Amino acid sequence: MAMVGRVRSTLPLFNRLLRADPMSLHGQRSTLHQSLLCPELLKNYSTASPKREEKVKVPLALFGGSGNYASALYLAAVKGNNLDKVESELLDLVEASKKSRIFSQFTKDLSVPAKTRVEAINDICGQAKFSDLTKNFLVAENGRLKYIESIAKRFVDLTMAHKGEVKAVVTTVIPLPPQEEKELKETLQEIIGEGKQVKLEQKIDPSILGGLVVEFEQKVFDMSIKTRAKQMERFLREPINIGAL
Repeated sequence: MAMVGRVRSTLPLFNRLLRADPMSLHGQRSTLHQSLLCPELLKNYSTASPKREEKVKVPLALFGGSGNYASALYLAAVKGNNLDKVESELLDLVEASKKSRIFSQFTKDLSVPAKTRVEAINDICGQAKFSDLTKNFLVAENGRLKYIESIAKRFVDLTMAHKGEVKAVVTTVIPLPPQEEKELKETLQEIIGEGKQVKLEQKIDPSILGGLVVEFEQKVFDMSIKTRAKQMERFLREPINIGAL
């Protein structure tokens, strides 16, 4: 009950602060640089050559191997008007990997000959009725199947940005009651403004001890008891200037 009280007492304060001063949010992460996408990837994944090359850009700059491959697949999916289906197929593949120990081992075992991997992927895609775009991607990148979960996660980030959706993650020690979740979502929607839709995701982390941490649009608002305790500890350790009293 004590933890419930902490969460409930923190949420109204969080709402007031967000509405009063959006600049109080901290934790801005700097953008390092624009990733270069490999042109060959799009050539490998595309199933048909368009009559006229369309100018398509990724809505987010993603970094690292998984980000680059997700971006390349996204561009091909948008050009093929196949974005939702490819996203669904990637998520299905990740779910299958989690449920099947054998399939999970297959995706991570690089000792399997490339020919065997390609044949297995073709068979899996055929049975699942995956699109040619997804199948071509998996065949071309069969050696990177062990990163499929990371690639799928990055791909979802891109599709959400494409649809004007903003992912907000709220971390608490216990699940937020429905009414408080609704109030928090409405507050974030006001801050983000029209033209975008908030998608709220809850995470449970007992290590924050209480309160809540909200992350959205590369911003972090930390009102956890763990962080407050650390701030208080630093304050108490600072020497007191008697002359200033």
